[in-house]
Amino acid sequence: MPERTAIIASTLGLHARPATAFVEAAAACEDLEITIGREEEPADEAMDASSVLSLMSLGLEHGDRVVLRSESAGSEEALNHLVGLLQTNHDA
Repeated sequence: MPERTAIIASTLGLHARPATAFVEAAAACEDLEITIGREEEPADEAMDASSVLSLMSLGLEHGDRVVLRSESAGSEEALNHLVGLLQTNHDA
């Protein structure tokens, strides 16, 4: 299962604007099921990356580490793109 680790770069955490951009990008990957969860939490507790409510419920702050996972074939490029969004400071 492909997975990537990312560190939340936005200085104000994953608030509405960066969360919306991330969710829209995850939802655009229609054929891929992508999950997101805190690095220290079990994979089976990860949330749907294309759900803004799920994402916001994680309460991610600047510096938090998350893991993106997908069991879908060919998801590596999508995961890399999503990691790039999380590791961009949208508050700069």
